[in-house]
Amino acid sequence: MGVDMVPKQMFLTKGVGKHKERLTSFELALRDAGIAAQNLVRVSSIFPPNCKLLSRREGLKHLHPGEVVFAVVAETSTHEPHRLIAASIGVAIPTDRNTYGYLSEHHCYGMSEDQAGDYAEELAAEMLATTLDVDFDPDKSWDEKKQIYRLSNKIVRTANITQTAVGDKRGLWTTVISASILIFNK
Repeated sequence: MGVDMVPKQMFLTKGVGKHKERLTSFELALRDAGIAAQNLVRVSSIFPPNCKLLSRREGLKHLHPGEVVFAVVAETSTHEPHRLIAASIGVAIPTDRNTYGYLSEHHCYGMSEDQAGDYAEELAAEMLATTLDVDFDPDKSWDEKKQIYRLSNKIVRTANITQTAVGDKRGLWTTVISASILIFNK
């Protein structure tokens, strides 16, 4: 196992589902994200060394129905009418591709897509910055910290994928999901 279990590629995806049953709303969110035919195994949040970030379209080509797939997943559900929900995955990739980066999961209520996405992205970047000994003030704004990270030359890229939705006005379950799907084959 060992090195064979280090993903070579990864892609980000998101989806939303609504239904009278919570489980079915989750299933519909998975379908919307394109990952309902896989058996997902949730893992923690390391962006593997030398891993390539693919587009969703390209990543989905590597999946097969019934396959066991490792994923970093953020999800939120509500059946409260008009309640804003969000699920976000943040990514921080180091300049030195031989070292690992970070992913973060964030699920919340009442945050816009931009707020939730920035928060998840900031979480991933801070985790990476602390492992790379980048000196930063945690009380600074995300924009100020982004500049410090980029100037340090240790973090090459940050990004996020975020799905938001407003709870169904009739009280149906509404589920949002964001995920990072790990791919082992090349």
